[in-house]
Amino acid sequence: MALGLQLRQQVLAGLLLCLCARRWAEAGKVLVVPMEGSHWLSMREAVWELHARGHQAVVVALEVNLHIKAEDFFTTKTYTVPYTRDEFDFLGKTHIQLLFERAHFLTMLLKTMASLKNVTLLFARSCEALLYNKDLIRDLNASSFDVVLTDPVHPCGAVLAKYLSIPSVFFLRQIPCDLDVEGTACPNPFSYVPRLLTRNPDHMTFFQRVKNMLYPLALKYICLVTFTPYARMASELLQREVSLVEILASGSVWLFRRDFVMDYPRPITPNMVFIGGINCANKKPLSQVYTAAFVQSVFPVEHILLVKEILKTFHHTAN
Repeated sequence: MALGLQLRQQVLAGLLLCLCARRWAEAGKVLVVPMEGSHWLSMREAVWELHARGHQAVVVALEVNLHIKAEDFFTTKTYTVPYTRDEFDFLGKTHIQLLFERAHFLTMLLKTMASLKNVTLLFARSCEALLYNKDLIRDLNASSFDVVLTDPVHPCGAVLAKYLSIPSVFFLRQIPCDLDVEGTACPNPFSYVPRLLTRNPDHMTFFQRVKNMLYPLALKYICLVTFTPYARMASELLQREVSLVEILASGSVWLFRRDFVMDYPRPITPNMVFIGGINCANKKPLSQVYTAAFVQSVFPVEHILLVKEILKTFHHTAN
């Protein structure tokens, strides 16, 4: 009888403690390590929503960046990088211009690989500037963050979360070479899931399945050049041999900025959440002039007239 009374008193005390602490327990501290460029524009919406729900966000940003500016719904911590604004802008413009060049396939491949190597080197240097900044790391470690929100296409945030032993939430579209698939230990059969850039349909012929297996091999070199520096930095910080797959496997939740409307269905795990609609969070209506010009550039005139007639018929029928 006495034991039962004591247990009831302990449960009541626990409930009272939870009720008293509920206001403070709901809010958390989020360390945000974004990817530069357009990747931040979608992540910014998630940071805003976290702020609206009472969470505190701290964004770690390069001193030289494109879009990450100080705002009132998060705290910014910047760190210096070993390159100037002019170098950053020149490299970015050079890489983007390649998308509009028309040249032989091999020529474009060589140019793209050289540009990608330079961009990779720049981001690796910026990651080193963050991970080896002892004062900043000490400050972040003392801040007792609850979670790290980062885009693993730039694995610096994932390495930082592993180094600080903080749970990580990955916010991404996808990672080349199926590294996101390996990190989630998720089935990804070559016979059924079309690979990136293959243009294969979801119902493939035998030769398309062969292409689906061989085509990604060409991307392995790109991933070797792009991601090897981060595995090296992680190994140095953790003082043991670490692979990038092991770093990615430590992700608690994967938030994919994609959905099965635009992408083919594939096996997923319970910690993978699809949030493709966040890409359109700040949608703006196109002007009628722009829309008309776009439609006329894509569809023949007779097709446009046919669609207009169908719409008129539907409108009269509905009325």
